Amino acid sequence: MDRLAGCVASALVALPFLATVVRAQQPGAADGDRPRVRDAGIVIGALPPGPLDAITDVRGVRVGQVTVWSGDSLRTGVTAVLPHAGNLFRDKVHGAMVVGNGFGKLIGLSQVNELGWIETPILLTGTLSVWRAADALVDTMLEIPENRDVVSINPVVGETNDGWLSDIRARPITPEEVREALRRARGGPVEEGSVGAGTGTRALGWKGGIGTASRVVPAGRGGYTVGVLVQTNYGGRLRIVGYPVWRDLGTSPDEVSARPSGARRQAGVAARTAPPAEGPYRDADGGGSVMIVVATDAPLRHLGLTRLARRTFLGIGRTGSWMSNGSGDYAIAFSTRRDSTPPVEDGRDLSALFEAVVEATEEAALNSLFRATTVTGYRGRTTQALPVERVLGILREHGLLRRTGEAGPE
Repeated sequence: MDRLAGCVASALVALPFLATVVRAQQPGAADGDRPRVRDAGIVIGALPPGPLDAITDVRGVRVGQVTVWSGDSLRTGVTAVLPHAGNLFRDKVHGAMVVGNGFGKLIGLSQVNELGWIETPILLTGTLSVWRAADALVDTMLEIPENRDVVSINPVVGETNDGWLSDIRARPITPEEVREALRRARGGPVEEGSVGAGTGTRALGWKGGIGTASRVVPAGRGGYTVGVLVQTNYGGRLRIVGYPVWRDLGTSPDEVSARPSGARRQAGVAARTAPPAEGPYRDADGGGSVMIVVATDAPLRHLGLTRLARRTFLGIGRTGSWMSNGSGDYAIAFSTRRDSTPPVEDGRDLSALFEAVVEATEEAALNSLFRATTVTGYRGRTTQALPVERVLGILREHGLLRRTGEAGPE
């Protein structure tokens, strides 16, 4: 058992965390009937994904998630990303953070960008729980025997606001949820959609959540892997492979046409001329946030990781966001390469990594929508899942679906 997991496990022995963490698990949090975008025939970009098409394709990276689903008021959780399985304070990784639009709370930003190192796992949660999550993360790191003399530590915790579907003022995240998310962290497939920190989020007028994807750059450019995990909670008008799906589908569930597909073009005209949706689906106005975590095995240092992280917002923009005034948009990037390999400096190799991160971010965000399920929560509010079959029908009409590996319209 690795050192961090061992510490967490020992700290949990006396805690009745299952009753607290699980509370009441969401039925169908990641519905197996809802495909990922690539499985549905939507191929983003030109570069191939890794074997899992997930951030965990970067060797050593682990993800752990806890969903808090209690009564009719709590729809939130914690998602933990671990760059490696050891003691991160002693074995730091090169890191960087980039602010796209700063209407949010990202704990740890200044020190990471001052020194260029990440020294704790990365946690994502709901806005008003960031400080409680950070406190629990610090406690957990201080309990590691090797850290007994540590007097300063820089936790990294990001957030988006899930207050529409969850009673955010309850600040329900406790040390048990944080420690359990860390304990569950592992490689392999990553659960997506309405799970963990994405349980109560919304994006582009629909149910958002956790999404992930990866890309592998050509061997001649280093053969590096770039993996991305997103917590989507942002506004805009949905685009897929460049096509403005919102014109046919509407900018919100209220605008989805019940008419047969042959009438969709007429529905699209109405959607183009209609004002932004009001009330609970006012996402077209651009409010909300996104947290983006980027992992790579490329030997990058702080400057290279900053440049890599900055490109993620191009991927978010491709899905239909313009990062409005009220949006908190942040990217955290790290390299798992901890040896003395010189950093990537060749311009063509860097450009290949930039292409990879843009593609992976776009696909990860779309995966979060495709995999998310409809959620009803606080005060009886409901956010509908993206109607995948309708979306696929729209894309099929425009020749935008293809089997993986086929030449496409891009």
